[in-house]
Amino acid sequence: MSPAGVAILPFAPGDAADFRELNLEWLRRYFRVEPIDEEVLSHPQRIVAGGGAIFVARAADRNVGTVALLHAGDGRYELTKMAVTPAWQGQGISRRLLDAAIGAWRERGGSCLFLESSAILTPALTLYGSAGFVHAPRPAGPAHYGRADVYMVYRG
Repeated sequence: MSPAGVAILPFAPGDAADFRELNLEWLRRYFRVEPIDEEVLSHPQRIVAGGGAIFVARAADRNVGTVALLHAGDGRYELTKMAVTPAWQGQGISRRLLDAAIGAWRERGGSCLFLESSAILTPALTLYGSAGFVHAPRPAGPAHYGRADVYMVYRG
């Protein structure tokens, strides 16, 4: 199916299981699932209720991708939990999800959009860079995730 056959939609309560499973799929492939992952993935409605957003990519009557925009307070938002199932990768879905999250950040009048990632996720880091994210020093304090050795902020 072409990318034109993929719809990027706001999260609905019925998307919770797919949000969880799509993210567990890549986390288990590359890392281990951390307690913070379990917390976020088990309660996606908290992201939306807290002023953030979640989007899903829907194709062939199923969700094939997802991304979250987590409100971190004081106008700061974290881009997190972006995943596209392997069978649907390479079709521009991640970029469309990323663009939806950036649009939601702008709509909310956010002052800072950041992400934490891992240097081993080269395709993701390349995508983030092409969208306007740049490497930046990590703010004081620990990383959200044990696997995170990359910190980027949006300068688009």
